[in-house]
Amino acid sequence: MTTKRDYYEILGVDRNASEDELKASYRKLALKYHPDRNPGNKEAEERFKEAAEAYEVLRDPQKRNIYDHYGHEGLQGTGFSGFRGFDDIFSSFSDIFDEFFGFGSRRRSRTAASRGADLRYDLTISFMDAAFGVETDIEIEKLVSCSTCEGTGCERGTHPETCRHCGGGGQISRSHGFFSIRTTCPYCRGEGRTIPHPCPECRGTGQVERRKKVSVRIPAGVDTGSRLRLTGEGESGTRGGPPGDLYVFINVEPHEFFKRNNNDVICQVPISFVQAALGADIDVPTLTGKKKLHIPKGTQPGEVFRFKGEGIPSLRGYGKGDQIIQVLVKTPTGLTKKQEALLKEFAKLESAKLSTKIKKMFKH
Repeated sequence: MTTKRDYYEILGVDRNASEDELKASYRKLALKYHPDRNPGNKEAEERFKEAAEAYEVLRDPQKRNIYDHYGHEGLQGTGFSGFRGFDDIFSSFSDIFDEFFGFGSRRRSRTAASRGADLRYDLTISFMDAAFGVETDIEIEKLVSCSTCEGTGCERGTHPETCRHCGGGGQISRSHGFFSIRTTCPYCRGEGRTIPHPCPECRGTGQVERRKKVSVRIPAGVDTGSRLRLTGEGESGTRGGPPGDLYVFINVEPHEFFKRNNNDVICQVPISFVQAALGADIDVPTLTGKKKLHIPKGTQPGEVFRFKGEGIPSLRGYGKGDQIIQVLVKTPTGLTKKQEALLKEFAKLESAKLSTKIKKMFKH
């Protein structure tokens, strides 16, 4: 088992070294053992990693305090186990390298084809259109490929040119001593090409804003919050990328008679107390027209009846919900004298009937 060297020994500083002294020592070792200066040298690679690990610990006051008191074993309890490779080191110390050499060390890849942006459209439809489905046209504004330059961004008869600063790579190299670090080309912004003669219509962007009419087929059974996706109807892509999609969000207007619960349709129907008492056949509106409902004798206020299969179609393509009818028994108003007399006579008969029932309950 290899014993780790003392971190202070690695950096060549004493145990009371200041932060500036630690940084200066690490800079010196990083320059000496950097892989670019020592290609294929395994010993230099190990020294580079070793110095980075030592500096990572000693520059952190908390880690340094643990190391000073408990050594390498104490650091194991903190979860610190060094760096896995050069990428970890360069990522961790990118700010340090920037300070050392005056420019950044992070890379940016050349921009490739880009997919167009997705769009959203909020559409309000009627209750009936939601129940049966409808096809409608909507109008949207979106970025489309410029027809004048066919999306190239160049004036007719001209072409993009390879960036003369980065040679088309989208990155340029900067050197300081033996260091060579690549950064995004500031002239073409990583594109690798420039447009010396931009299209006058789109000003070199390759896209223009246009209004477009789009046909939307709304299936039966949608509800508020339903979302339809129209593939390819979003904004156009750039550099040959595919277009985005258009998402249509549905809002359903309330109906004056029907309400919806999942795929069931609910309604309330008023009946007279005579119809409730004697029974009757009444016409009830449904989504497809009127339908007869039989009210049995003695129906109570709030009783519920059901028409099977008269509700909303399932969006999954099979079956329908039901129509649920709740009866509301209305108390009559504006009675004539004859109606009042009849009701009083009815009340007397009901009172006598109730009295007979009570007597039977207490009869032994």
